[in-house]
Amino acid sequence: HDLGSHVEQVKRNEENVCQIMWPSVYVPSLDKGPLHKRALEIAKALLGEDMAFDFDMLIAKGPQTRTQTPWHQDEAYWPNMPDKRAVSFWVAMERTTLDNGCMWFIPGSNLKPIRSHRPAGPNAHILECDASEDEGVAAPLSPGSCTLHHGRTLHYSRGNTTDSTRRGFITNFRPQAMVEWERENGFDHGKAGLDKLDHTASGETYQGKNIQIKQRPPEDSHST
Repeated sequence: HDLGSHVEQVKRNEENVCQIMWPSVYVPSLDKGPLHKRALEIAKALLGEDMAFDFDMLIAKGPQTRTQTPWHQDEAYWPNMPDKRAVSFWVAMERTTLDNGCMWFIPGSNLKPIRSHRPAGPNAHILECDASEDEGVAAPLSPGSCTLHHGRTLHYSRGNTTDSTRRGFITNFRPQAMVEWERENGFDHGKAGLDKLDHTASGETYQGKNIQIKQRPPEDSHST
């Protein structure tokens, strides 16, 4: 869905900020790949051996979509879990810059209470809170590099004012007991119903529509 629906649509029939929840459901082998495996090992090293995969998503800002992602804390979207340990890996699929919408973070905000959040616009499901670039630092990335942030870390990104796409692939990890707690309480980060899609290994056919997964040309390798 559109993470930029809080403002007027910039391009007809194109989302301002495209969000795909659970890409690993659409491409079933994805969560068995090196990105998820390496991120899980880092999450365990940082926060404990009980860390487990919770969800993933893809966020894309198309060329000249010029839509900010408002300042927010991820934990504002989540239920109030007993164990607040969590880490999100934001992996750049292209070079991210100030002009195409690299991430910004407010250092130390993960150690403070959640700020008051509100809908970012009329009838919008996007949340925002009061914060500014004056408090934050920008985090431009090379392709394949990533940032890590806690659920309380304040972050945002500018709109994409370039002629190229800016994509980020996000994986999230938290204690296995908390993943189970979420599911038991009906919270699955939008996964419900996705497992009913018609998956086939060849061409990734969904609901009778054949969608070819195209491989990008090889680039210089970068570690995550």
